[in-house]
Amino acid sequence: MQIQDLPYVDPGVPDARSGPRLLWWLGRNQLGGQCRALLWGLLHFASVCALPFCVGLAVQAAVDRSARRLALTGGLMLLCGTAIAVGDTFLHRAAVTNWITAAARLQQLLARKAAYLGSALTRRVAAGEVVTVSTGDVEKLGWFVEAVSRFTAAALTVVVVCVALLAYQPALGVVVAVGLPVVALAVLPLLPKATSRADVQREKGGRATELASDTVAGLRVLRGIGGEDLFLDRYRRASQEVRHAAVRSARMWSAISALQVLLPGLLLIVVVLRGVQLAREGRITVGELVTVYSAVMIVNYPLRHFVEIAMAYSFSRPSAQRAARVLSLERLTDTEGSRATERATELPGGDLFDPATGLRVPAHGFTAVVCGDPDMAGRLADRLGGHAPEPGLSVLLGGVPLDELPLDQARTTVLVQDKDPVLLSGTLRELLDVPASGTVHAGDALAAAQCADVLEALVQGSLDASDPMDAQITERGRSLSGGQRQRLALARSLVADPEVLVLDEPTSAVDSHTEARIADGLRRLRSGRTTVVLTSSPLLLDRADEVVFLHEGEVAATGRHRELIGTDPRYRAVVTRETEEEQRESGGAGTPAPPPPPKRPDPCDGAPVPGALEPLEEIEESA
Repeated sequence: MQIQDLPYVDPGVPDARSGPRLLWWLGRNQLGGQCRALLWGLLHFASVCALPFCVGLAVQAAVDRSARRLALTGGLMLLCGTAIAVGDTFLHRAAVTNWITAAARLQQLLARKAAYLGSALTRRVAAGEVVTVSTGDVEKLGWFVEAVSRFTAAALTVVVVCVALLAYQPALGVVVAVGLPVVALAVLPLLPKATSRADVQREKGGRATELASDTVAGLRVLRGIGGEDLFLDRYRRASQEVRHAAVRSARMWSAISALQVLLPGLLLIVVVLRGVQLAREGRITVGELVTVYSAVMIVNYPLRHFVEIAMAYSFSRPSAQRAARVLSLERLTDTEGSRATERATELPGGDLFDPATGLRVPAHGFTAVVCGDPDMAGRLADRLGGHAPEPGLSVLLGGVPLDELPLDQARTTVLVQDKDPVLLSGTLRELLDVPASGTVHAGDALAAAQCADVLEALVQGSLDASDPMDAQITERGRSLSGGQRQRLALARSLVADPEVLVLDEPTSAVDSHTEARIADGLRRLRSGRTTVVLTSSPLLLDRADEVVFLHEGEVAATGRHRELIGTDPRYRAVVTRETEEEQRESGGAGTPAPPPPPKRPDPCDGAPVPGALEPLEEIEESA
C-alpha cells in the first residue's frame, strides 16, 4: 500500500479485543511494507557496521605497506557509503509510508465506527476521548508500527556484528558478544516505571485539555456570571500538574538515555583494555584492534533503536487500549436488519408507536409530546430515531420494528434533530446539501425556519460572499447566536424531508414572535408528513393536531392543547411552570388557568419595546 493509494477501499475488520492485539493486527496487515522497510534497514545498518571492518583492513594495509589492498579497501568503503545513503533514503521512505498508512487505516476504521454507531457513540464514549483517539492516539500507533521494522533491522544487525566479531577475532569477539546484550537489555527494569509515569502525564494532560475545552465552549456564560477567573485558576492548576508529571516522566527517560550512553562507553573501555593487552602479547594485530574498536563504536547506532521501540511501545500501548475500546463498540441491532424490504426505495409507513411509553403518533400528522423530565424527552427522541437502549424496546413504524430494518432505510425514514444540534463548518450551501427527497427546496426550508436575519448575518460576516448560500459558517456555528444555530439546523432537517421528523425542543432559543412564525411554517411545510415535536412551548403546542402528555414515563393524557390546559393540572403545571401553591389557588383541574405571559423582550438584545416600533422585529435570546 502506497500513500497515493489512500484511502483504503476496505480498511478491514480490526482485532479490538485488546490494545496489543490491535497493534499486532495493524502490523500483520502491513506485512509488505514492514518487509520492505526491514530489507532497506538491513542494507543500511549492515553497511554502517561494515565500515569498521573496512577501516581495520585499511589500517592493516597501511601497516603492511600494501597499495593494492589499500586501494581495494577504499573501493569497499565507497561501496559501503553508497549502500548507507541508498538504504537510509529508502528506509525512511518505507518507514514513513508505514506510519501514514497505519494512521490512515485507523482513522478510516474510527470514521466507519462513528457512522455505524451514530448518536450512540457519544453516549457510550466521551466525545473528547473519540477526538483524542482519532488524532493523537492514531499518530502514536503509527509511530510504533513504523518503528518495528527499523528495530528488527537493528536487532538483526547487532546479532550479525556479534557473530562476525566472534569469527574475525574470537578473543575480543567474546567480550563484545557478552557485553552487547547486557547493554541492550539493561534498561528493561526501568521501562515499567517510565511507562507508568508517562501514563500519569497523559492522564493529567487529558484532564487539562477537557477543562480547557469546557472553558472555551462556555466562555460566554462564564463571563456573564463572572466565573472566568475561577475556571482559569482551575486550568492553571491543572496545567501545573501536567508540567510536574512531564518533568517526572522526562527524568526517567533521560536516565534511560544516559544508560544507553554510559553502558556502551564502559563496554568500549573494556574492549580497548583487553585489546591493548592482546596486542602487546602479539595475539592480535593493530588492524584487528582498530576493527573491533570501531565496530563497538558504530554498533551504538543500531542500539539506539532499542530505546526508541521501548518508548514507542510505552506511548502506543495506552493509545491502543483506547482505540480498541472504541473499535470494539457494537450496535444493539444489526445494521443489515432482519427485515429488509423488497426494494431499497420501499420504505415503511404508518403510525409510530413506542412500546416503552405507549406513545402512538398518527401518520401524516403534527404531534406534540410534553415531558416533565427533559432527560426522559431525550431518551424518547433516541428511541423514536431507532436507537433502542436494549433489544425488545424498538419503536414500531407501521407495525415494523425500526431495529429490524437496514440501518440506511431506518435513517432515511426517521430523522431526529437533537436539542443541541451541531453545525459543521463550510458554506451554507454545503450545510444544506444533505440526503433529501428533493421535494423541499432550501429557500422554502430557510423561510419556514425564519432564517432571514441569519442570512443577513452570514453575508455581513463574509468578506467575499454576496450570496448567502456561499457564506462561510464557522466551526460549530460559533459566530452565530444560539437561536440562529437552532434555526439553521431546523432548516437542514426540513430540507431532508424525511417521512418522520422528530424535533427535540427546536425553538427553545428563539423569542415568542419568531417561535409562532416557525410553528406556522413548520406545520405548512410538513403537511402530509409525520412530525413529532418534543416541547413544552404553548405556541408550538397550540399548533399541533394532537398533544400527548407523558408523566413518569407513560402516556397520561391525549388531546388538544387548550383542552388539556383546562382538564389536566399536571399538564398545566408543566406547560405554564405553575407551582403547587398556584395550582391550589387556581381551584384544581376544573378551572382553566390564565394563559402564560409572553416572553418579555430584553432591551440589551436590541429588541423593541412593545408599542414602540411596528411591525415587531425579531427578538432572540442567546443560548
